[in-house]
Amino acid sequence: MEYRRLGSSGMYVSEISYGNWITHGSQVEEEAAIKCVTAALDVGITTFDTADVYAGTRAEVVLGKALKGVKRESYELFTKVYWPTGEGRNDRGLSRKHIMESVHASLKRLNTDHIDLYQFHRFDFETPLEESLSAFDDLIRQGKVHYIGFSEWTSDQISHALSIQKQRGYNQFVSSQPQYSMLWRVIESQVVPLCVQEGIGQIVWSPIAQGVLTGKYLPGKEAPAGSRATDKKSGAGMISGWMRDEVLEAVQQLRPIADEVGLSLSQLALAWALQNQNVSSVIMGATKPSQVKENVKASGVKLDAEIMYRIDVVLGDIPERNPDKTVSPNPRA
Repeated sequence: MEYRRLGSSGMYVSEISYGNWITHGSQVEEEAAIKCVTAALDVGITTFDTADVYAGTRAEVVLGKALKGVKRESYELFTKVYWPTGEGRNDRGLSRKHIMESVHASLKRLNTDHIDLYQFHRFDFETPLEESLSAFDDLIRQGKVHYIGFSEWTSDQISHALSIQKQRGYNQFVSSQPQYSMLWRVIESQVVPLCVQEGIGQIVWSPIAQGVLTGKYLPGKEAPAGSRATDKKSGAGMISGWMRDEVLEAVQQLRPIADEVGLSLSQLALAWALQNQNVSSVIMGATKPSQVKENVKASGVKLDAEIMYRIDVVLGDIPERNPDKTVSPNPRA
């Protein structure tokens, strides 16, 4: 495992992070989830990403149990706030009330006294941005949070927030957590250049495009039983946009390239994302320890310019590049 600085901060993160979006507390039983976390630690993963909303708050509980007894200083713990965690009108969004209540609930579930990186899980159009940023700054000053970031923000939203942070003397963002993969490149034209300029690193989710880039989904064939594409509780809705024959055929055409560089398709997808120097870490999910052990082999892989070019040729116009695709639905709608 290799490690990179998170943006311009002094904190290092593992190139591959362990995430538990649709696994802990829902898709994977607790015992199996704990085995996956143990495997992650064994192979050098030190960065663990979760969110209060995952599995209705249960994901944080499972991750807290899995990390119990592990020296707290030896890993980086990330979580997020924004999506509904209850039925009340204030159990969502980025108001000071919800942020403060949510961080204390997350600390309790994660069985820790601090969060290494606390993130706005989306952009809140209802709460004044100054209110949200002030609350995050207070959490850093209180020692409950070490660094702050955001997920799925547009370049305009990032710029607006940074101007407030600089004007008010607030602690600034060090991370962005967008979706990013060979197939989803919407951050490349606007978000990445801004983040490079401002010292913000990317911690990307879904680098394997919800499993499509593993190559297990074949054109003209039904999705394998038990796969994410067949599980309505495990992201089937999101992956459905990629389940087109033209996409699946292109993915199969990547297989010779992966073979040539000695990687599986999954490893190739992770390594591809890590070629972007603004990417500090790619988030990997797993349902069994063997997946963890295989995917970490993407760390440290260098793909030369010819390989990157050939990947682009194979995929053609399939990747989504429109920056307007970055959106934040209203959590109160």
